[in-house]
Amino acid sequence: MSVQLPKFVIKIAKNIKQKLKALTRPMAVSQGTMRGLIGDVMRSKSDLLLENAFLRQQLLVLNRQVKQPPLKPRDRLFFVLLTSRLPNWRTALLIVKPDTILRWHTALFRWHWRRKTKTVVKEGRPPLTVAQIALIQRMARENLTWGAERIRGELLKLGIRCSKSTIQ
Repeated sequence: MSVQLPKFVIKIAKNIKQKLKALTRPMAVSQGTMRGLIGDVMRSKSDLLLENAFLRQQLLVLNRQVKQPPLKPRDRLFFVLLTSRLPNWRTALLIVKPDTILRWHTALFRWHWRRKTKTVVKEGRPPLTVAQIALIQRMARENLTWGAERIRGELLKLGIRCSKSTIQ
């Protein structure tokens, strides 16, 4: 035994279904397919390829089948590098906030410069060894009339180079 629903109830149900479909469509589709298509035609091929790579990387992260997929350092690096090349990256971003990408970029920038400044090569003369310092102190103690210039001259005869101010 089947129950026949009135036609107006069926019409209301179809309208509700259409409105729900319209509300749950992705952003670009709800703005109009033609507008999105025209926008894509006007963009360069490299921009479209970068955006595809950006979206593909997000899909790879989402396909890890967990509630909140953890982003690996290489994922973060990939996102930061792509956002620096993609002019409208904020519209293509789906799984993280734009502020998060900017924070990662700042962290990468800090890491790069911290690493770059740590490898500073010290210039100038190497420091005196403990044995050389002991020799200078001994010469000064045993020869009270010698000044720093005379001690420097005696050290040069032995092949030890140092300045007068170091001896002082």
